[in-house]
Amino acid sequence: MPQPPWKTRKGLDSVIEDWTASRVIQPCFAADRFFEPAEAQNVAVPDGLAPALREALTKRSVTSLYSHQARAFALARGLDDPEGEAPTAPRCIVVATPTASGKSLCFHLPVLQSIVEDPDARAIYVFPTKALSRDQENSLHGLIADAELQIPAVVYDGDTPGDARRAARERSPIILTNPDMLHTGILPHHANWAKTFQALRYVILDELHTYRGVFGSHMAHVIARLRRIAQFHGSDPVFLCATATIGNPRTHAARLVNVPESEVALLDRSGAPRGPRRFFFYNPPVVNEELGIRASYLKSSVRLAADLVRAKVSTIVFGQSRNSVEIMLKYLRDRLDGEVPDDAIMAYRGGYLPADRREIERGLREGEILCVVATNALELGIDVGELQAVVCAGYPGSVAATWQRFGRAGRRQEMSVALLVGRSSPLDQYLARDPEFLLGSSAEEARIDPDNVEVLIQHLKCAAFEIPFICPEEGGAEHDRYAGLDETNTREALSFLAQHGVLHEAGGRFHWSTDAYPANHVSLRNIGWDNFVIIDVAHGRTIAELDWRATHTMLHEQAIYQHDGEQYQVERLDFENHKAFVRKVDPDYYTDAMTYRWVNVIELETKRELGPATCAWGEVSVIEKVVGYKKIKFHTHENVGFGDVRLPDMQMHTTSFLLTVPEGLCMRLGMGRAGAIEAMRGIGRALETVSCLALLCEPNDIGQTLGDQGPEEEVPSREGQGPRPGF
Repeated sequence: MPQPPWKTRKGLDSVIEDWTASRVIQPCFAADRFFEPAEAQNVAVPDGLAPALREALTKRSVTSLYSHQARAFALARGLDDPEGEAPTAPRCIVVATPTASGKSLCFHLPVLQSIVEDPDARAIYVFPTKALSRDQENSLHGLIADAELQIPAVVYDGDTPGDARRAARERSPIILTNPDMLHTGILPHHANWAKTFQALRYVILDELHTYRGVFGSHMAHVIARLRRIAQFHGSDPVFLCATATIGNPRTHAARLVNVPESEVALLDRSGAPRGPRRFFFYNPPVVNEELGIRASYLKSSVRLAADLVRAKVSTIVFGQSRNSVEIMLKYLRDRLDGEVPDDAIMAYRGGYLPADRREIERGLREGEILCVVATNALELGIDVGELQAVVCAGYPGSVAATWQRFGRAGRRQEMSVALLVGRSSPLDQYLARDPEFLLGSSAEEARIDPDNVEVLIQHLKCAAFEIPFICPEEGGAEHDRYAGLDETNTREALSFLAQHGVLHEAGGRFHWSTDAYPANHVSLRNIGWDNFVIIDVAHGRTIAELDWRATHTMLHEQAIYQHDGEQYQVERLDFENHKAFVRKVDPDYYTDAMTYRWVNVIELETKRELGPATCAWGEVSVIEKVVGYKKIKFHTHENVGFGDVRLPDMQMHTTSFLLTVPEGLCMRLGMGRAGAIEAMRGIGRALETVSCLALLCEPNDIGQTLGDQGPEEEVPSREGQGPRPGF
């Protein structure tokens, strides 16, 4: 049967030729770089590999391993490094190679080999998201089936039915889970998992770069608790980790797992082949030179993506937010109306139901979907098949995230293209003027702070609930330590909890003493536990779900909620039962929430003079409130109306940099009040831009607020703070 016309491939080369010859597009390329292909570095399949696994590789036409895969197998098995560089018998192995370099096989082969040799051996795979664990479950099941082995591998998360959970605990040698389920559903109930923890050989931590900031600090303690429980049951697992490109993979892994760097083996030379790649930085044309405003980066991204889709080039378009993803999806479908079916262009973002997301992933793998518009939910290594083009609508905020997104295309040896479309923001324009910052810089370092007192105390409670601590005053060989604390600090922290009635001390043993379940009160990602479900009232069905914070800005009453290119108006928001009731509409506008932010200083940790100004760093409370919304017309983006919103406040604790400029200085400079306000806003934007360039974070990770008083009055004049507690 012949392919439908829209599926007939025309080729990437013709699109690139058209762009570079265009008098409209070519002048907007601030950068045009060609990256040469790289050949594979192959080595023989290890002699010690089980015949069943060797046969499985043969069925997949794999007759050799990439060099980094062979090294990972040897080191995980306690053998010498074939290249003679890594430490012998490392406690942690980190594979830091590009996207689509076969990192999964670095886990699967040693894990399955150990179970073939010892059926009682166990492994726990930890993935940052449910979607990734489900995707890797399919990959692992496929390899096991090809090997004709009877090895159960079960996903254990919030969607796992009760009977499957029991089977996982009792019979499955391989568990695939996520940090949240490990934290609340496995570690506190480790007695039920005795078979797993008694013979735990490996713990797999995929997407290691995602464990940074607050999330990473929490994750370090989850791992500390896991290692403590494993030791209690008599095992000492090796950690097999994989990460996208970051500046400090060995240091980050050592900090996360709490082992010396000398016991971490870093495999950062990829043996996988890489196809040729063309990179373009497209800077939209100026439409207002005086204000420095350029043409819409969203519409520019859609135009370029439409060229690719018309040529039948499999494409992924990355947006910076859920709203921008839905807007670009609508624009792209409108632009290609009649040329490509709507269901060949899909969106992928948080909020879509798991079944819908898995169906989109399947459609991409099987070639039914030609283009997907996605948030960073598709940055991670979910298998979406062979893509040829990536379009990033706006700089993602870090060099590491940018190359992680670019790596989604060109996953074999064919030509691929990566486009970064600049916004009018100072950060994007800086990169347009100096693209070498992006092309020539090393990736940023991932940072965590497991010593943060608030985070540490929360997990110390969880650890005491799981296993009592033995900490006699006189010390000794049996004295427990927790995470990175020494004996003295461990006992002091436990004594603090005992003084507050959380723990009970008797004979140097600290026991949990309350009826509370501590893990339920510790959120690893610092967002509400309960999502809101979105119900289409016309059909009585749930179409999506959103987290508590996003509900305030996207599901307030009268909001236009965009889903899969369709528009729904929120008729009622039931806060008590966590439900939003929507009805499909066909407006010519979408809504954009307006928020008001107030910051109160809790405690200043440092403060110093900076010329006539004062700068400080400290702990703050941030109160945020959605007060209204704007109606933004599609395509023209003009403001066509307003509306009021009445919702509860959102409050969080975080840390902040505070800059106070005396009013007298502004007056002496002849600014006046209006000029001073604009100047302070400019300083705030500059601080945001510099912070994003220096830190491994996204622009949305940093917020700012303008006030009238100094820190002593607890209202900062200018501050930048993370939008999540503790960051």
